[in-house]
Amino acid sequence: MVKLDRLITILGSYGARLCGSADREAGLRSVALHDPVRQESPAGDIFLAVGVATVAEAIRLARQARAVVLVVRTTEDPAPDLLRDADGIAVLVVEPSVSWSQVAGVVYGLVLEGRETESGRGPADLSALADTIAAAVGGPVTIEDQLSRVMAYSSEQREADPVRQDTILGRRVPDRVRALFERQGVFTHLARSDEPLFVPAAPEHGLHGRSVVAVRAGRELLGSLWVSCTAPLDAARANILVDGARTVALHLLRWRVSADLERQVESELVIQLLEGDPDADAVVRKLGLPASGLRVVAVRAHTEAERNAGLLLAFERATTGFGWSRVGRSTLFGNTVYTVLPAADPAPAFHWVRQLVAGLPAHLRIVAGVSGECEVAELPSGRRESDECLTLHDRLGRGEAVCYDESWHQVLLQRLRSAAATGRIPARGPVARLAGHEAPELLPTLRAWLEAQGDLGRAAAVLGVHQNTVRNRLRRVTAAVPGLDLDDPAQRLAMLIAMAVHD
Repeated sequence: MVKLDRLITILGSYGARLCGSADREAGLRSVALHDPVRQESPAGDIFLAVGVATVAEAIRLARQARAVVLVVRTTEDPAPDLLRDADGIAVLVVEPSVSWSQVAGVVYGLVLEGRETESGRGPADLSALADTIAAAVGGPVTIEDQLSRVMAYSSEQREADPVRQDTILGRRVPDRVRALFERQGVFTHLARSDEPLFVPAAPEHGLHGRSVVAVRAGRELLGSLWVSCTAPLDAARANILVDGARTVALHLLRWRVSADLERQVESELVIQLLEGDPDADAVVRKLGLPASGLRVVAVRAHTEAERNAGLLLAFERATTGFGWSRVGRSTLFGNTVYTVLPAADPAPAFHWVRQLVAGLPAHLRIVAGVSGECEVAELPSGRRESDECLTLHDRLGRGEAVCYDESWHQVLLQRLRSAAATGRIPARGPVARLAGHEAPELLPTLRAWLEAQGDLGRAAAVLGVHQNTVRNRLRRVTAAVPGLDLDDPAQRLAMLIAMAVHD
C-alpha cells in the first residue's frame, strides 16, 4: 500500500504541490478518473480531476468519490475557503505544463504496481508469499538479501530455533552464524548454484538444520530463501523451494524499480537544498520536511579493499523504505551520503547514525558528522558544518559521530590548521621560535600558564614544579622572543591559537 507522503514526493518532481494540510500517513489503494459522461464520479482514494473546469467543482466531485487526495491542474493555489470545503481531502495542484497522461501514468504505477510493505523492504505480499512457501515445504521460511538482512519471514514458528529468533528480532543473521555459513561454503554455493543446499544443525550455535536456495535474476544474486528442516528436502519439496525462489525474485525486481525511482527523485531534491536552491521552501515541502529544526548528517563508509562498496551500502541502507517510513531524506553526492533530518536536538541525529551503523557490515569503517540546527535556507552552511565534523571524526577516530554543537571549538581549530597548511600562519612567530629553542621546557610552561589564565599556582600544579620555577621560565620566554608582551591580551590569545594549530 502506498502512503500519501510518497505520492506527494514523487509528483513533486513533476511540479505538483500540496495545498493545505493533509494526513501524510493516509493509505492509497485505488484511483478514480473523472468521467464527464457519468453523472456520478467513481469511488477511489485518488481522484484525478481530468477535464474539470474549476477547483470548486473538482473538490465537489472528489467528495462524491470519497477520495483521500484530489489531483487538479491549475496555475493558482486554491483559495483558503475552498480548502476548508475540501473537508480533509488533500489537494495536489499540478502545473498545466504537465500532461494528464504523465500524471495518470505515475499515479497508476505507484498505486497499482508499487505495493511496498510498511517497512519499505519489499512488496506488500512478500510476507504472504513467505507464508505460502512455508505451508508448502512444511517449515518456517525467511527471505534475506545479499547481506543476510531479513526482508520477510513466515508467521509459522514450528521448529524455530534460537538463530531464527535472533535473526528476526535483529533483522539480520547474527555475525557468528554468518561466519559459520562462510566456513561451510554456504555463500559460495549461493553465488554459483541455483540448487537447494542443506545446512546441517550446529547445536553449539543454537542452529537447527535448514535448506537454502539462491534468489536470482539472471546472473545477479538478489538474496536467498531459507526453510527450517531437520533433513534435506525431498525432490518435491525442493522443487517447491526453487519455484518459490523464482517468484520471490520477481517481487524483488518489482520493488527495486519502485525503490530506484523514489531514490532518484529524493536525491535530486536533497541536492537542491544542500546547494542552496532559490525556491528552497517549495523543495522542502516536496520532501515532506519542516522548514526549520533541520540538521545535515554526512556519512562515509569504506574498506581498504573496496572504497565504493561501503558507500553504496550506506546509501542503500539510508534510503531503505520510502519517505513515509523514514525520518530523513538522503542523497549520495560525491563520496558522501548526506541526510537532512528534522532534529532540533542532536539526540535524534545520533540515534539515526547508530541505527545506520547497526545495519551495515561490521568490517566497514564509518565516519559521520552532524551539523548544527538549520533553517531551510541555512542547509548549505549545514552541509559544510557536517563535512567539517566528518573530517574531525575521521581525524580523531572516535566511535560516536561528531556534532557541531559539541565540537564547534575543534572545528574552528581545524579551520585554522587548514589555514596554517597554506602558509597563512607566520612561520617565525613566538611559538615556532620556542618550539625550536634549546630549552624544550619553555613552550610547555608558556602553554600551561596561558591555559591557566595567568594563574601561577595552577600552572605549577599542571607542570609539577614550584611557582618560582614557572616565574623564572616565563622570564626566559620573554628573553628568547624579543618584543613578546605577556601582558597584552591580544598576544596571549594569538599564542594560544598558534599552539592549538601547532598541535
